[in-house]
Amino acid sequence: MEHADLIVIGAGQSGLVTAALAPRHGFTRTLVLEAAKEPGGSWPRYYDSLTLFSPARYSSLPRIQFPGDPDRYPRRDEVVNYLRDYANRLLADIRTSTSVTSVTHQDGAWSVLADDGRKFTAGAVIAATGDYGTPFTPDLPGRTEFGGQVLHAADYRRPDAFTGQRVVVVGGGNSAIQIAADLGAIADTTLASRRPIGWMPQRPLGRDLHWWLKHTRLDIAPIRRLLAKVPVSVIDDGHYLAALDRHGVERRDMFSRFTNQGVVWADGTKEAVDTVLLATGYRLTFPYLHDSGAVGADGAPLHRGGIASTVPGFGFVGMEFQRSFSSKTLRGVGRDADYVLSRLRKH
Repeated sequence: MEHADLIVIGAGQSGLVTAALAPRHGFTRTLVLEAAKEPGGSWPRYYDSLTLFSPARYSSLPRIQFPGDPDRYPRRDEVVNYLRDYANRLLADIRTSTSVTSVTHQDGAWSVLADDGRKFTAGAVIAATGDYGTPFTPDLPGRTEFGGQVLHAADYRRPDAFTGQRVVVVGGGNSAIQIAADLGAIADTTLASRRPIGWMPQRPLGRDLHWWLKHTRLDIAPIRRLLAKVPVSVIDDGHYLAALDRHGVERRDMFSRFTNQGVVWADGTKEAVDTVLLATGYRLTFPYLHDSGAVGADGAPLHRGGIASTVPGFGFVGMEFQRSFSSKTLRGVGRDADYVLSRLRKH
């Protein structure tokens, strides 16, 4: 059994920045437990063409600036390399290939159990696994009778395997648009969504959107409940809209059901389809916290701004709209981590 001042579960952007800031809040021994073989969270598993919609200057974690041209929009591999370098510079003890199965609290201390039987204890624990490990797959009528393949964006890497296919991409967010633009060059692709795409200019009045978010302070405004109700928008400088037009990718209202050969569109038209790719997001789940007291019966975290409201010495970092618009992003997760660490130290 090993003991630490603080255990951080997850070594993605949220876990790494939490470990980086822990010493300033009095945590001298921080242990980071990561299920994957290397730090970086879900980034290494995203599709090859993924491009950030925030410039490099607004895509840094505290203490280490994102390298290169600050006004460019980094690709997936650039983020992976940045996080790998960030992890290498940390003083924290990062244990990879360590999947946490349970977290319990007893006699004023936290006990964390790994799937290989190893046990760790600490005075404080922070769950920083985010939600990108749990793809959300909607229950669509007729799916079991569909003879083609249904994939989630989490399973998509590159377009080559879809050459010449009839593909429907489901979703209306940035990932759906990027993947549809990707596939449109080599496959007959349609974008299906429940509402029209909400396009948002990348550079209103000549300034990147993130410049406006920073200088209006909307990026850090504590309006979580309001933000959660705002419809999803696609941030674009015109590149992706032009790519969809160039490749003939049409947007249609979401199909009503599957058939054995394809789908039935909202207007009743039947069409044969080879692949349906669901860019339908992810769901926040913490299966390892079932016995912790930090989540409700439905598995949802019980917290205020990331501080567990039901048990002492426990926090969350990396949840969407946790405290502001920029929570869960590279540019904003550090503020949340700093806040949670400060409250845990006070406790």
